This record gives sequence, structure tokens and C-alpha cells, in this order.
Amino acid sequence: MSQDPSVSVTPSPPPVASAPEMPDHVYLVSYPKIVFLYPTVLTALFCSIVMWAKGDIPTNEIVAQQKRNAQVVMKAAVQSADPFSADPAPADGDAKENVLATEASSPSATAAPETVSIKIHSYHNVCARIFLIVFALNMVVISFDFPRTTSLTWFFAITAIVIGLWFLFSQYPGLAPKLVQGLLSIKPWANASFYMIYTMIMLFLYMWVMISRRFDYWEVKGNELLHHHGFLSNLERFSAPNLRIDKEINDLFEYMLLRSGRLIIHASNERRAIVLENVLFINGKEDRITRMLGALQVRVRTDKE
Repeated sequence: MSQDPSVSVTPSPPPVASAPEMPDHVYLVSYPKIVFLYPTVLTALFCSIVMWAKGDIPTNEIVAQQKRNAQVVMKAAVQSADPFSADPAPADGDAKENVLATEASSPSATAAPETVSIKIHSYHNVCARIFLIVFALNMVVISFDFPRTTSLTWFFAITAIVIGLWFLFSQYPGLAPKLVQGLLSIKPWANASFYMIYTMIMLFLYMWVMISRRFDYWEVKGNELLHHHGFLSNLERFSAPNLRIDKEINDLFEYMLLRSGRLIIHASNERRAIVLENVLFINGKEDRITRMLGALQVRVRTDKE
């Protein structure tokens, strides 16, 4: 019985991992700090939806608050009135008649003061507190820079303050409830229209920021650096070989919000450095530029050889 000759099978080479696609160009855009206010915008949008779903601020609470304010004003006016009269003192009989007439005409003698008793809702106060807290934290982020060393210092400082407050409240147990009650006694409120108007204003500003960035941006190509600016798209060209780029994370919280940072570009034929503030998603753009410039250096070295 004849057997077929053995066929040698050459093993196939293992699949080679495809190299990442080389980008043709990278756009670099410097944004203003208003872009970091998006947490406040999202909070305002959330509060407007909650207030609209809940039926806005209850009308009876507004009326009750107005009545409370009126009662406070009337009470202050009565207490500040001069108790001494400039008229001569009447006789005893006339005094008794005047007292009886005053008691008969006074509404407080026949009826108790009107008390305002309504069902209290607190969702509008909660929304206002949340909005104010997020707004305050957001303003702190865009007002100050928090480098890594400064952020670490603030972390230890806040930790020390928390430990100190815990020790204080443990020594004086009645202090914490009074402090919490005092904070909760502050009852800010705003209706759905306020939150929605704030959201629309910020979205309008964001739209104009995006439009303005279309007329001022940088483009890194394989062999040159381009600066597009102006309404008619004016163009400046810089040589890309020997281009050096430095990345700085000068604010930890801004980096956490939008992965933003500062790019410092040193062009070979430019004496001054090009500084781009608030470049979003800076790590990915730096990686693409590094791969692009690395490929350019390899090509230049090969051509020289």
C-alpha cells in the first residue's frame, strides 16, 4: 500500500501587531478658563429640571414668607414707637374711658395674632444649596492655580482642620448641632427660570467660544508648524524639524476636569517660545506630536545617510 509523501508545512509567522496609525496633523487650541465652569452649568440644568418637575417654588410658601416679613415689620414699628405722649394727662374718668375704648377697638384684644401654618417643602432650598456649593468650588478652581505641591499642602491643611474640628466637637458635643442648625437656618431659593436662564447664558457663551477658536488655532504637521488666526485665516509658518515641546500641568483640578495643561513650543527659527494655555486632553495630543516628530527625525536621518 503506497503512502503519500509527507508534505512539509512551513509554520506561519506570528501576526505582527500593527503599529499605531501615524497622524497627519494635530490641532492645538488654547481655550479660556470659562470652559472649566461646565460643572456649574450641569448643576444649574439639573436644578432647573428638578424645580420644573416639582412645580417650582410653592405659592403658599411665597405668600407665607411675605406675611412673616410684614409681621416682623409691624412688630418692629410698634416697638420703636414712642410710649410717651405729648398731650396733657387726662382726668381719671377720661383715662378709664380711653383705655376701654382702646381695648375695644384693638384687634389683639378680641383675636389672637394670625399665625402662618403651612406645609414646608425643602427641595428648592436643597437645589439652591447644591448650586451655590458647586458654583463656589468652581470659582475657586478657576481663580487660583493648584500645582501638585500646592495641592498636597492644601490636602494636609484640610486634613489638619478636619482633625481639629473633630477634636473640638468631641470636647463640646452641643456645638456641632448648633453649628448645623445655624447653617440650615440659611434658606436660599431660586425658581426654575433662574437656573434655566443661567444655563442658556452659559451655553450661549460656550457657543461663541467655540466659534472664536475657529479663528485662532495651531496646527502641527509633519514638516511645519502653522498658526491660523484672524477672520480671513491669516497664516504663519514655522519649521517643524528640531521642534521641542514642553508640557506643564500647572493646575491639578483643571487637569482633572478636562485633562488640560500648558504646552510650550520652541521652534527652531523662532527666538521666543510659543505658550498655549488650557490645551484640552493634553496627554493624547502630546503623544501624537511626539510620534509625528519622531517619524520626521527618522526620515531626515535616513535621507542624510
